[in-house]
Amino acid sequence: MSVLVGPESAVSDAASDPLFDQAMTRLEQAVDEVLVAVDGDLSAEQCESALAVLERHGRRLSGARLRVLTAAQRAQTAGGAGFASTEAWVARRTQAPRGVAARQVKLASELEDGHETVSTALADGVVSSAHAAVIIGAVGQLPPGLGVDRHRVVEETLVADAQRLDPDQLRRRARRVLEMVEPDQATVDAHEDQLVRDEEEAARDKCSLTLHDNADGTTTGHFTVPTLAAAFLRKAIESMTAPRRMRLSSPALGSAQPPPTFDWRKRRGLAFAELLERIPVDHLHPKTAATVVVTIDHAALSEALKVANLDTGDVISAGEARRLACNAGILPAVLSERSVTLDLGRESRLFTESQRVAAGLTHDTCAADGCERPYAWCELHHQEPWSRGGRTDLRDAVPLCHWHHQRIHDQAFLHTYLPDGTIRFRRRP
Repeated sequence: MSVLVGPESAVSDAASDPLFDQAMTRLEQAVDEVLVAVDGDLSAEQCESALAVLERHGRRLSGARLRVLTAAQRAQTAGGAGFASTEAWVARRTQAPRGVAARQVKLASELEDGHETVSTALADGVVSSAHAAVIIGAVGQLPPGLGVDRHRVVEETLVADAQRLDPDQLRRRARRVLEMVEPDQATVDAHEDQLVRDEEEAARDKCSLTLHDNADGTTTGHFTVPTLAAAFLRKAIESMTAPRRMRLSSPALGSAQPPPTFDWRKRRGLAFAELLERIPVDHLHPKTAATVVVTIDHAALSEALKVANLDTGDVISAGEARRLACNAGILPAVLSERSVTLDLGRESRLFTESQRVAAGLTHDTCAADGCERPYAWCELHHQEPWSRGGRTDLRDAVPLCHWHHQRIHDQAFLHTYLPDGTIRFRRRP
């Protein structure tokens, strides 16, 4: 017979081990029988029993899977199949994401490196592969010089804890597992603090944010932030979507409990959008760099008949601009002597926030020729350097993105002001 292990792989009859083939056949038959047995109405007792048995054997099969990966590494199966690594081979054969495959192969290798207690627990089905990864990681973070015996005590302790804790709870428990073999509480406390500090530093290194314009009025994003920052966000979103608050703001709900069909994801998304609109910028320097400026004439704002332009290069409807105006002050687009002084001459070195807003009415992007970075990203540069007698006046303000602002002060580059107000850069010969 042939045992399929992937969409394009099979173990040939010539290379088969009879005992292996028989075991795989019995496994297939047993799974078929289980599927038939659970295909129908089950009593509460049967559900309880089935869940427990299937979970235990699922864990045992996970352990067997890891042993297969170890054997594949020893036999250099990936190279023989034309793959650069075992991770790539596993990902292709199982259609698993590359990162998942890499973690599986790593765990398989670690289990072979002196972790008999965890391996036995996996084979017995008393811990899962997720538990095993936590335990091995915790043992690897123990202070040096503890010795093999103490390592074994820690591992056995965590295996016992894993039988009553989920992986996240076990991870928190593992931070203080050193106290099982270290009587000095100060040492245990210092070790836990170091682990948390290392985790926080690694979390900052992993921070990322991507935003994708879906071209339908929505933007999809993905972010990775430290758990502390996520806790702040979660608390804010939860406070904005609490049932009591929804009852007060949405009388149609009729009670503190939302209906079963209530879309929590949508509600959280709306709360997140509201939160972003209200981000305070007073502490930023300059705060107008993080202030989205809406440009629209008064008639359109009043009648909601024309779109409004943002200094980020986007547009919104006049109705949306009117909604924003309900919660924000309106700065006149035409600034006169009775509004805010925009010409400061030599008295001020830096441009003011009002000047930044006013300059944004005549510039959409960075002034560098061909640069499309939006005005909101730009810094105001003195066309005539202030150090050479230039004035901090609106007519002398030139918006440049951070990169081009550096280049205009870089002796390795020459720049020329073009008639249309843009700046052309070229490297010095």
